[in-house]
Amino acid sequence: MTAASTIKTWYWIHKWTSLVCTIFLLIICLTGLPLVFHHEIEHWLDDGKPLSAVPADTPRANLDKLVDHAKSMYPGEVIDYLFFDPDEPQVFVGMAKKPGDGQVSGHAVRMDGRTGDVLLDGPLYTEDKFSFMGIMLALHVDLFAGLPGELFLGFMGLLFCVAIVSGVVLYGPFMKKLEFGTVRATRSTRLKWLDLHNLLGIVTLVWAFVVGFTGVINELSTPLFRLWQSTELVRILEPYKNQTVPTELASAQVAADTAKKALPGNEVSFIAFPGNAFGSPHHYIAWMRGDTPLTSKLNTPVLVDGKTGELTTVAKMPWYLTALEVSRPLHFGDYAGLPLKIIWALLDLITIVVLVSGLYLWVARRRATEARINELVKKHQAAAATQRSPA
Repeated sequence: MTAASTIKTWYWIHKWTSLVCTIFLLIICLTGLPLVFHHEIEHWLDDGKPLSAVPADTPRANLDKLVDHAKSMYPGEVIDYLFFDPDEPQVFVGMAKKPGDGQVSGHAVRMDGRTGDVLLDGPLYTEDKFSFMGIMLALHVDLFAGLPGELFLGFMGLLFCVAIVSGVVLYGPFMKKLEFGTVRATRSTRLKWLDLHNLLGIVTLVWAFVVGFTGVINELSTPLFRLWQSTELVRILEPYKNQTVPTELASAQVAADTAKKALPGNEVSFIAFPGNAFGSPHHYIAWMRGDTPLTSKLNTPVLVDGKTGELTTVAKMPWYLTALEVSRPLHFGDYAGLPLKIIWALLDLITIVVLVSGLYLWVARRRATEARINELVKKHQAAAATQRSPA
């Protein structure tokens, strides 16, 4: 294969992978902007009560106190989970009409984790999906299409990665006669945008590939967790497979304390109660996170017997779930606070310019080609007319 044919092949790959994924990548980039600042936006839109003004060293309330308070508010419902906010001392007590029904009838009561005061009686899960941030997240993750939408957007992300690689291959041959960063502003509009497209694309190369690749991994979260649930978790729960959700549960605080003893130096980030749709019918599953910038993003599940509160096992996370958990904060720039988020947002905006300019270049090229064809047709028709005219 000659160098010219190789370049032609890579150009074809770059053009069509870019064209196929561009519209969906624009949706992802536009919805990704508010999601980068989701903590700040949710805080700004929050209509709940502020945290109680208590001394900074006030200890956390007993979890059973929070659970009992939530039950008193909704006596006909069950506790589905406890989520511990990593940034503020507040706890979300998830509730549902019945065990395993969280994704249909679920809602959360947000409480001050020190005083037990109710800060917000949250909406139902189905209602929350249509809040501003809920809409942004759904469009970004699955286009409101569930698992098929996740897999489709994952495939679009994969095409984006291929477009980036092919763009890098083409950058050298197309720009070898120009100095790096050259934008021929005095030439035609199309050439100016071609140079700008190439420049912005190569400058944001590493970031775009990292975000695109981690986005593909994130879109696989549902099948990856289902794989873990159907293999490792099934093996762990084999002795309990015929048991139903216990009617009398051990103390939630005891379950949390058991998990902390099993993994010293770790904090509880989430507790799935027995019967949770993504947990075990017989166990509390306490997800534990570390205390360093990296390990705080990694969660280890600890299974605690739902009847006795005794330790069942510390489950070892498979490599693919570890990769998933590392990729999530990296995808949204959630490792170094607000400064990194601002950088992520700026790079996101640049990527939007790259995508839009790519569409413009394709349209402009088609128009230029059509104009040349029309001109040739006119010349041919004029020549034919001259030949037919009498001498």
